[in-house]
Amino acid sequence: MINVFTLSNGRLIQEEIEGPLDLAHVEPVWVDLEAPSAEEKSWLRSRFALTIPDDVVDDDLEESARFYEGDNGDLHIRSDFLIDDDEAPRNVRVAFILHERVLFSVHGEDLPVFRLLRLRARRIPAMIEDAKDVLLKLYDADAEYSADSLEGIYDALEKVSQRVLKQEVDDRSAGEALAAIAREEDLNGRIRRNVMDTRRAVSYMMRSRMLSAEQFEEARQIQRDIDSLDSHTAFLFDKINFLMDATVGFININQNKIIKIFSVASVALLPPTLIASIYGMNFKYMPELEQSWGYPFALGLMAASVAAPFIYFHRKGWLR
Repeated sequence: MINVFTLSNGRLIQEEIEGPLDLAHVEPVWVDLEAPSAEEKSWLRSRFALTIPDDVVDDDLEESARFYEGDNGDLHIRSDFLIDDDEAPRNVRVAFILHERVLFSVHGEDLPVFRLLRLRARRIPAMIEDAKDVLLKLYDADAEYSADSLEGIYDALEKVSQRVLKQEVDDRSAGEALAAIAREEDLNGRIRRNVMDTRRAVSYMMRSRMLSAEQFEEARQIQRDIDSLDSHTAFLFDKINFLMDATVGFININQNKIIKIFSVASVALLPPTLIASIYGMNFKYMPELEQSWGYPFALGLMAASVAAPFIYFHRKGWLR
């Protein structure tokens, strides 16, 4: 799928592309490729003399291949962008190619950051002047999207805190809390990785001296925004670890209650078992059993031996 955007008074205007003839009549500033087919890549090769490799968004690229300048002067950047999906949050690799003042972006699925930029660029005039502005605005929107996701983690952990710390925690609610904590921990880790990757990409653009003075200052502001997110991710990691330890602690308490019941029952049943085994032995002479009170005495002794440990445990407070 090809999305082509031209520039008009600082606004991005999306052009409909249905074939190679449509590409021939546009002068785009940004060409966005979502899971492009071989035919669509051939259209770009014919129109812009740009060859997009099949492995351009592979995850097994070497670190040296993530930021480099080609022999023809094209700038190549590979970055990860976050998708905060309720079911499966993930990072998606995006390849950027700055070729002859046109930004080409290649990715396997639609990204919220790209949708956000397209929406803003249509409504806000004089927001974008060239392809490098598009790239910077994408990274700016990515930092903002990461911040919004961090706020979502705060809200989710607040609900878990109320469930774990202010209510009676049984095994079922503890399991649900652990599942929620694990999801937020995974998302927090992906956000941290995402902002780290964005910081590296923006830093590379600043070092490459490709930015104007105004764009360089905007890149520095993006770096400051990203730095401000680090303390939040670190705090959330600590909060997640605390809630995880608290939840596991409540699970251990519930398990200890069950073990305590069996321990008390086993200790209480040891004396009557001993008495029953003694009177169950095949002795020749047991005078008390020849009396009418013999068997009632043995049963009463067994009952007293059961009651004694429970009374002792109750006074010690071990049955609470």
